[in-house]
Amino acid sequence: MTSIAKSKILIMATDGFEQSELEVPLTELRAKGARVDIASPGGAPITGWKNRNWGTTQETTKSLTDVRVQEYDALVLPGGQMNPDSLRVAPEAVRLVRGFVSEGRIVAAICHGPVLLVEAGAVEGRKMTSCRSIRTDLRNAGAIWVDEAVVTSNGIVTSRAAQDLGAFVAKIVEEIEEGRHSRRAA
Repeated sequence: MTSIAKSKILIMATDGFEQSELEVPLTELRAKGARVDIASPGGAPITGWKNRNWGTTQETTKSLTDVRVQEYDALVLPGGQMNPDSLRVAPEAVRLVRGFVSEGRIVAAICHGPVLLVEAGAVEGRKMTSCRSIRTDLRNAGAIWVDEAVVTSNGIVTSRAAQDLGAFVAKIVEEIEEGRHSRRAA
């Protein structure tokens, strides 16, 4: 078991992340004492998406190629349409998702973020949620899709959208404090 105040969390994102789905977990998890890194392809700053327009730029702390799964307790995958769709074709991003899953570490994905779990082969047989527009993708990959604010399947947390961020962050904290989960690899 890891206290949230002693945890280390990675947020993985690229341009087009949904602004609130990165900023709210980042702010709230840091406020609880967690150390939170943000990784992007190449380690470059990334620009969010807010109200159907480009949002603000977010500095990152790491490049995806510099991330070592063993250094983290959890991985957070913000949504937005562009962000996860760009990351799912980046081999280093998919490798990291698979690594977090196979190590039994917490993986939390919101909105369109679960498409990275699809790409990593980590959804079959799991109860999951997401934004409605990717529910068929999850079902076709073998997930049991439900319309709920937040769903947990053996340490993999999924959530629908920005209106569910309170429940999403609370569940991330709960799962980190529970500790690593034994599960089948991705």
